[in-house]
Amino acid sequence: MSKVHPAAENKCQTLLLKNHDDHNHLAHERPSVLTVWKRSSMSFQGTDGFTVFDNHGRLTFRVDNYSRKNSCVKGGLVLMDGAGKPLLTLKPQVFSIQYQWNAYRGSEEGNTSSQRSTKVFSMRSKSLFFQNTDKNAEAEVFFERAHDQKVTDPKPDFRIEGCFWKRNCKIRNRIGEVVANIARKKVNDRVLLGDDVFSLVVQPGFDAQLIMSFVIILDRICGKPYAPVLCS
Repeated sequence: MSKVHPAAENKCQTLLLKNHDDHNHLAHERPSVLTVWKRSSMSFQGTDGFTVFDNHGRLTFRVDNYSRKNSCVKGGLVLMDGAGKPLLTLKPQVFSIQYQWNAYRGSEEGNTSSQRSTKVFSMRSKSLFFQNTDKNAEAEVFFERAHDQKVTDPKPDFRIEGCFWKRNCKIRNRIGEVVANIARKKVNDRVLLGDDVFSLVVQPGFDAQLIMSFVIILDRICGKPYAPVLCS
C-alpha cells in the first residue's frame, strides 16, 4: 500500500509529493533532517533570506536577497534549490482581509500574462477578521484544484500547529498525520542555538521543498510575540 497524501490526485500536487509504491521500502526510509539558517546565502548586508542544509552539510534550498523593507515584495520570494534553480515563487495575496500567501510553480520573473505560472497552494493565517477552520492552527494550507475537482469540504490539506516564532511547530496533513516538525536546533543536551537557526524534520513520503515553502511563508505571516521594553 502506497503512502501518498490524499491530495496527490491533483496534478499540481502529484509533482510535489513523493509517490512510493513499495510500502516496505518507505518504512525503512529515514526522515529528512534539515538545518534552516535564517540568513541569505548572499553575504550582502541587509539581505533577508534562508539557507538550508541537509544532514551532510550540503546546501539544499535557499532564498536570496530580499528585504522586509519592501512591503510589496516585488516578484515574490523565490525558493531555489542549492544550485539556484527556481522551485516555487511565494507571493502575498493582494487586497485580502486575511493573511494569505500563494505559491506558484517556478519563477514568475519575465513571464507575460499569457505565461502565468501555475498556482499550487494558498496558506492562510488567522487575523482580526478571519479565523481558521481549526482555532488552534497557526496557519492552514489549501491546494489549488481544477474546477472539476473543487470540494465543498473546507478542511485544509495541511495545518500548522504550535508557535513558529518559538520554533515549536508540527505540520499535519489532511488526515492528521504529523508530516514535519520545526524545533530549536540543539548543539547538545544542554545548549540550544538562537532562533535564527532551527531544525526542520520532514517525514518520508513528503516533499521537503513543499514543507520548506511553508516555513518561508510562516516567517512572513506569523506575528512575532510582543516583548515589552523594561526600563531600569
